[in-house]
Amino acid sequence: MSNERNVMTPDLLAALAPGFGDPVHDTQTVFRTLLDALARPGTIGVIETPLPAATSANASTARAGLAAFASLLALADYATPVWLAQPDAALAAALRFHAGAPLAQEAREAAFAYVHAAAALPPLEAFAIGTPESPEQSATVFVRVDSLTGGAPLTLRGPGIETSCSIAPAGLPERFWRERAALAPHFPCGIDFYLVCGDRLMGLPRTTLVEMH
Repeated sequence: MSNERNVMTPDLLAALAPGFGDPVHDTQTVFRTLLDALARPGTIGVIETPLPAATSANASTARAGLAAFASLLALADYATPVWLAQPDAALAAALRFHAGAPLAQEAREAAFAYVHAAAALPPLEAFAIGTPESPEQSATVFVRVDSLTGGAPLTLRGPGIETSCSIAPAGLPERFWRERAALAPHFPCGIDFYLVCGDRLMGLPRTTLVEMH
């Protein structure tokens, strides 16, 4: 897959989605939600920061949903390339304008990635997993799912989980779980995931073991 190059044309500028109303406070609020989601895998977090862009039916970033857009705004900056799996010139323009984030042309170049169509998720080997010396130089990937509940049940174990917990996201291809398990031997390298749906998200850090039923 390739991305559309983001060009800030007059049309895009005219339709540019508003960013955070209070950038410092809103960024901190979203960041805390993201940290908590990774610290407690399997729990569902809610992005409560208001973003007019995500609540307006005509907004350029409505497609991404509040959780994905707000998270990328809070995390991305000029030093963190963002890769959009599905071309979205308006979303790219908003990220570049509000966060100053460059748009990566390949998944492996990305510090953050957004996959709007989970069925079109590229093989996980396409993303950076870091190195043993610098495991933090890996991608954090946001994947939009149909729902965070109602799918096939899965059991999570690992740090942040007392014994085990069950999740049932709907819409992820089954190969996702197999490919993710194949990354486990490379720890501390790996990929941290967020599953997003509307204003809700769930963290899935590289340290979490997932058992399919």
